[in-house]
Amino acid sequence: MSTEIESSNNTVDIEAKWYFLVCSAIAVLIGFFTWTAPASPNLLGIEVFATIIALFIFGSIKYRIDKNVITYGALLIILVTFFPMWWPKSQLRQEFIEFGGHAIWEATKENILTLHGLEKLVHADTMLFILGLTFFVSVISQTRLLETISMNILRIFEGRVFATVILICALVSFASGIMDGVSMIGLTIRVLTIILIMAKVKEQGIKFFIMVSVVLTTVCGMWLAYGEPPNLIIKSNLGLPDSFFLKYAMPMAVVSFIIVAIFIHRWLMRMLIPLNELDVLEQNIADVKFLQAARKGEIKDSDDMLMEYYDQLGDKAAHVKGFYHEGHHPISAMIRAGVNKEIIDRFIEEYLGEEFLEPVFNYYHFRVKKYDHKGMEQELIEADVINRLLENTRLQRRAAQVWGKIAFIPFIGFLIWHASNHNVPLFIASMAGFGIAFLGILPHTRMSKLAFHEAVHEYKEYLFLFPLFLSISLLTAVGFFDQMKDLIEHGVESIGHAHIAVIQFIFSAFLSAILDNNVVADFASRAIQGMSSMFLFAASQIAGYAAGGSLTHIGSAQSVVAFAYILRYIDSNFTPLDWIRAMWRMVLTISVALIVVIYVMAYIFST
Repeated sequence: MSTEIESSNNTVDIEAKWYFLVCSAIAVLIGFFTWTAPASPNLLGIEVFATIIALFIFGSIKYRIDKNVITYGALLIILVTFFPMWWPKSQLRQEFIEFGGHAIWEATKENILTLHGLEKLVHADTMLFILGLTFFVSVISQTRLLETISMNILRIFEGRVFATVILICALVSFASGIMDGVSMIGLTIRVLTIILIMAKVKEQGIKFFIMVSVVLTTVCGMWLAYGEPPNLIIKSNLGLPDSFFLKYAMPMAVVSFIIVAIFIHRWLMRMLIPLNELDVLEQNIADVKFLQAARKGEIKDSDDMLMEYYDQLGDKAAHVKGFYHEGHHPISAMIRAGVNKEIIDRFIEEYLGEEFLEPVFNYYHFRVKKYDHKGMEQELIEADVINRLLENTRLQRRAAQVWGKIAFIPFIGFLIWHASNHNVPLFIASMAGFGIAFLGILPHTRMSKLAFHEAVHEYKEYLFLFPLFLSISLLTAVGFFDQMKDLIEHGVESIGHAHIAVIQFIFSAFLSAILDNNVVADFASRAIQGMSSMFLFAASQIAGYAAGGSLTHIGSAQSVVAFAYILRYIDSNFTPLDWIRAMWRMVLTISVALIVVIYVMAYIFST
């Protein structure tokens, strides 16, 4: 049997069983040589670091291994290495000798069967919070709240693109500090893409804005602990108060946002979307998406569907694509290109439903062919018919959004309660928010299933963290990070805490660019626990893994989402090197600014 499976995107997926077989063989060898002669904690550190490097290598090259498979397989090796160096000197061994199996049971209850114990081992409260938040944001997204807000902003600014986009970016940055940045980026990308296509921004600009979304949800969203998993991890490791983020992280997030705004301005200055020229489906995009989710349990963007229809368009495909990239709706683009009416009807029925066939086709037909006053009148008549067909959907959407807005009350309330009393579990906040918001979509069975499906799919992306968190906890138990603390303390004595803080920023940024920033946050923060300059060092690390996580296509979960979106919908030939070429100036500018802020904070908070 072949050990490899060819995947659909020219990569080769290595089967999990072969990887686990290799890990088992290595574990047996290590156990054989170290069971009676325990290894140094440095070997354990090398194994953890090798696991992290494997995540980078086998997630970036042609030969791929699922990241969950990588970490769970490596955990077997790490456990075999850990046990003989920990057990002989452990307190549990002494208790076992004295009390027998009862000691093992008590240790199991304390460390595995309680939230407090699991929090120390694998950040259980944090991961449960992310679980609830993932479901909460998934439900909120089904209410189309962000699309509604965005279109309202566009109308408030009378179609001015820069003002609209920068306010949306500000709202996303703010929301990313409270809610999951990974969930936010999916919504942000789609909303910005809609507006940019309306503004007829070129493909290169659309790709750039998709990458900017990563900066918004990581660097600009680092102002509070609860939105970013790395922030929650470092908060848990170091016991940071919420005031720390407002005092240290918020100024850095604001400075970063100002830089983003400067870069955005050169793309969008003087651009204007004539609101009176928006077609009826663009004006009601929130209702259209809500209708699709409620009716079919899936949302198909018109641009996604157009890609699926290209094979049916024959020699008209190039013309359709040209009209679409000029800013025309796919249905309008097909009519302009002279596509067969049967194909257009199938598109409309799949996109909206059978009852929309005649009015939608007629609307775009008269919109394209409006040579006289009568044609313009007919266009308005058909638009009114479409609006009436969407009226019931509009009422349902608004009702669901009311529940979504109400859900923020218990969510924020429990966050405040947790901030004042850490005995209150953090995950209660996100679970409460999800429970209330879910009432808004509960009447729509297919939409509810869609929300659950999307949330489960997204949360699976976090499961690889559990073995890594446990591995880093094991490193802590054998004193590995004590060596790193000694190194940092020696550096502070030699060159001062400000320079060491900047070095930590650069180190965290570099690691986050090639690795997942969640892991960097857990690993790096352990070495500064209890230090006199812990707050400054923590702020430097937070800024580092946020900035570094934006530089490459794998630096953060948000980068992975954005890169996949570009490949699928914008440019299938887009490469990781293209990503770095597009982003390095912005990331470098932000990094220089953040280094200046770190020096300023070091001066202010040390005097």
